[in-house]
Amino acid sequence: MAQVPKTIRFIVPFPAGGGADLLVRVLSEQIGRSAGATTVIENRPGAASIVGTEFVSRATPDGGTVLIAANSFIIHPFFKKLNYNPLTSFAPIAWLATSPQVVVVNAASPFRTLLDLIEAAHAKPGELTNASVGPATTQHIAFELFKLRAKIKMIYVPFNGNGPAINELLGRHVDLVMANYSEAAEYIKGGHLRALAVGSPARLEWLPEVPTIAESGYPGYEVSVWYGLFAPAATPAAVVDQLGHWCSAAMLAPELKPRWALQGLEPVGKPGAVLAAHLRQQQDEYGRVIREANIQAE
Repeated sequence: MAQVPKTIRFIVPFPAGGGADLLVRVLSEQIGRSAGATTVIENRPGAASIVGTEFVSRATPDGGTVLIAANSFIIHPFFKKLNYNPLTSFAPIAWLATSPQVVVVNAASPFRTLLDLIEAAHAKPGELTNASVGPATTQHIAFELFKLRAKIKMIYVPFNGNGPAINELLGRHVDLVMANYSEAAEYIKGGHLRALAVGSPARLEWLPEVPTIAESGYPGYEVSVWYGLFAPAATPAAVVDQLGHWCSAAMLAPELKPRWALQGLEPVGKPGAVLAAHLRQQQDEYGRVIREANIQAE
């Protein structure tokens, strides 16, 4: 039976210090400690994660080189010609975690609920502004889906990161931001921003008083950044299963719960088959929203 190599190289197709990078550093440390494997983290950013992703698609399929990916993994094919197919060039190992999305406004905003915001958007179509990372990102697609569901018109203002978008909101230059909870958390806790709703299927443990978008009148609405681990497609199933077992155990380890909470992550720890089904569902939903909202990459 094929065995996992003694050294596992985690390829992060994003710059150091981001959500995926921080997650992998904790995950690899835990796997190294519990499974006795030697783990190496290698950041290979470029072309909005495509460089590192393509590198793993061509790596030796023995489990020694794995990829952490997020929503852009499934979004890129709608806008770019790639040398790999996210659904066939990789073997999903595990669904690691999700990073909930939150709709926030400035604390001085007159909007105290999501309904307030929607009513204002109906009263002033095309006047309210949403700043977020983009274009053609998870947050952009999530915002356009929300507009479609709420039947409202708002202006999307793209930035090269959620940090700059939140700064614009803090300066009251835009009306709202849909962002990762982890990037807005300190401003919510500090009373500078007000959370109106979260995109997760259930209320967040960290924001129990804030309703979900679904329970605010849009049942079925759900959006979050997901993080998954992948191996090259031809990796033996036994190796993929072993890696998946290690990942699930690490993500759900009780002692790591405070560290995930600090990063604004909800650990999932589900096997690759569940992740694969999620990717197919997301591909269908993203495709529909991209077409209906006529989303352009540039």
